Amino acid sequence: MIIDRYISWEILRPFCGGLGLLILVFVGYSAARQLNLAAEGQMELQTAFALVGLNTLITLEVLLPSALFFSILAALGRMHRDGEMYILHAAGVSPMRILESVLKLSLVIALITGFISISGRPWAFRESYRMEAEAAAKFDLRKMASGRFVPLESSDYTFIADGLDLERGLHKGVFLQRKHRGPRQRSEIIVAETAALPDLNPGQILTAQFFNGYYYLLDNRAQLDITMRFKEFTVKLPFEEAQATYRRKAETTGNLAASQQPKEIAEFQWRLSTPLATLLLALMAVPLSRSRPRESRFRIFLVAVAVYVGVFSATAIARTWIEQGKLGPMPGLWGVYLLLGLVLLGLVRPPRLRRS
Repeated sequence: MIIDRYISWEILRPFCGGLGLLILVFVGYSAARQLNLAAEGQMELQTAFALVGLNTLITLEVLLPSALFFSILAALGRMHRDGEMYILHAAGVSPMRILESVLKLSLVIALITGFISISGRPWAFRESYRMEAEAAAKFDLRKMASGRFVPLESSDYTFIADGLDLERGLHKGVFLQRKHRGPRQRSEIIVAETAALPDLNPGQILTAQFFNGYYYLLDNRAQLDITMRFKEFTVKLPFEEAQATYRRKAETTGNLAASQQPKEIAEFQWRLSTPLATLLLALMAVPLSRSRPRESRFRIFLVAVAVYVGVFSATAIARTWIEQGKLGPMPGLWGVYLLLGLVLLGLVRPPRLRRS
């Protein structure tokens, strides 16, 4: 127990300092971006601060295992350089006992990371998308009521309105045009007294409703024009791909487990494997921290960074292959972690003592 407390304390000191610094840097960057949007009137100040908190929670999924890896590397590396490890070994504390102490602390951090990945991160994505959608919808309403032609992003639509009824949430005196690309060069035009544009909620079909107006279909080449008067007319806006991305990140882990879609399988395996990645990185840091009193810290650091980048690159590539259907659910990401586990077994072998 004394060994466990001592090693845990040595690791937690740089862990808390490093994690706090990383969070501070990220919060500063995120706050600058969100507050800039708030200053431009694109969202309220309260929404900006809430988004900073939610984005920080999302980032903890990566910050926690990263901070733990480099904290173990720094703490045990210092103990090697100062000769403390040689004293512990002389007192009968084996390298496997050191590994066991690191494992106990890493299990706690891995459980926290797993909870964030499986539950906290999807919830944070849902809330952030909802807040961003509400802020964007309010900003777009003000922007589109300016009496100027406004092209709708990611579409062939152009919109203009004479005014805005804030109480009813309706545009007044609206005009919508869509130009079809292709050999027929058709155009659709809608002129209406009022219109209700949708909130940009993730996972929902976006539709705009127009009231009391006319619909025109103009065929520039065939001269076959159609005119229709309506009391209510609904137009589906083409934002399906963006919605699919939002839905996958914000979907509950339980719903992803029942899906057979490759992209959702990849997201599901990524969430479940995050605590395993945290453990593997932490345990790899133990043998990587071995050094002699006069050995260069820079070389050890470069090797550790290479291992860290290699682990995340391998899992990211496997995840992409699963999304593209190049790699099946089995072995999926689990095959990568099996290989990393074998690498870990090779690293944790105690070094051979050389006689002088």
